[in-house]
Amino acid sequence: MQQADRLKSFHVALSHVRAARTLGRVTSVKGGMITASGLDADARIGDRAEVRRQDGTILRGEVVQLSSDGVLLLPDGAVTGVSQADGVVLDRNPGVSPDESWIGRIVDPDGQPLDGRPLTSGITQRQLNESPPAAATRRPLGRRLDTGYLVFDTMLPIVRGQRVGLFAGSGVGKSSLLGQLAKTMAADIVVIAMIGERGREVRHFFDSVLGEEGRARTIVIAATSDQAALVRRRCAWTAMAVAEHFRDTGRSVLLLADSVTRFAEAHREVAVAAGEAPVLRGFPPSTSHLIMSLCERAGPGAQGQGDITAIFSVLVAGSDMDEPIADILRGVLDGHIVLDRAIAERGRFPAVDVLKSVSRSLPDAATSEENETINQTRHLFSVYAQNKMMITAGLYTEGSNSEIDAAINVWPSLDQAMSVQHTQSQSHSFDQLKLVLRRAGRSIPDRTV
Repeated sequence: MQQADRLKSFHVALSHVRAARTLGRVTSVKGGMITASGLDADARIGDRAEVRRQDGTILRGEVVQLSSDGVLLLPDGAVTGVSQADGVVLDRNPGVSPDESWIGRIVDPDGQPLDGRPLTSGITQRQLNESPPAAATRRPLGRRLDTGYLVFDTMLPIVRGQRVGLFAGSGVGKSSLLGQLAKTMAADIVVIAMIGERGREVRHFFDSVLGEEGRARTIVIAATSDQAALVRRRCAWTAMAVAEHFRDTGRSVLLLADSVTRFAEAHREVAVAAGEAPVLRGFPPSTSHLIMSLCERAGPGAQGQGDITAIFSVLVAGSDMDEPIADILRGVLDGHIVLDRAIAERGRFPAVDVLKSVSRSLPDAATSEENETINQTRHLFSVYAQNKMMITAGLYTEGSNSEIDAAINVWPSLDQAMSVQHTQSQSHSFDQLKLVLRRAGRSIPDRTV
């Protein structure tokens, strides 16, 4: 950062220093919640607060409810050591100030470094809950992006500004796939939100999965599973605010959020503590709006801005695609990728179920010849899937049906093609796919030059 920028950053920090702050007192502690008096006139929902214990330590929290009895705070940590008459200092939600120096770093949801090294704040402060660009001003989806995977370069294309859901159970290669996309997918900046992740996994992902190549353009925002629900929820908002900062500079940003399920679970803890009823299969009614608001902030920017291409992962227990979070996301995103445990168990990675996955960038993202290749590939996958039980049981007689014969002949090669990584280009990926189809006797027109 240049000297002038450093001075401006210092000036911005000073502008947020308040000469006087509202002071209240703890009146009760019940069920992990803190009630404070003396803040009624100034407190707002979402404001931050500091509880100053008598031993000198500080417990941070957030205002989640206002009533005639006082202000209800949900703390970021355990209430151990809090006593009546402890001081409570109210503060506004400060937001974060991203900076170029954040690239290659691990940052917490409050914009503080997690790797023990100093972190420079930027000159622009962003609120965590910004509104998306006005719908009428947003540009359309952009060009198709290189991903390094044949299945995404052909069957399930991802374009600039697209928002995609990655639906998977535990242990089917979701984190590994996200790490590979962070390294290989075309983007200027990568922002990764690790929401409620295991502490050991954060460092492993940063050092081993991303590697030096991935870290060179990546900012990781992390909140581990042992942290309070407020911190885990803020993790997603902070990551989106950081992505918006770089989008507004005209760059193409890839946002990887892992996972929206844990984001929604954190919100459930906060909302229920604030008095909201868990009526949507255990989730409060505000969950739908919360997820939709987050997703709408991604996508193409307005004229003069860049794009946020987002991949939101969803944990689906028992492959239940109808559970609330998965159902909400399918309705608001521009496509979904389903990872199947049965495919992973037979050793094919990424374990993408092509028939259950869809990219809403099609057919516009491909030429007419490429769409024909995609349609024929899907057809052969479908024929094999419909007759799989009969084929594997040995009940099918070769020659009985030409479509089934073609599907049986080509299926091993098609299945293997879906795991091809680091292809030379998108056109080369389609050439590989066409070659496989021609072995099944399919007539595919040559690509128009």
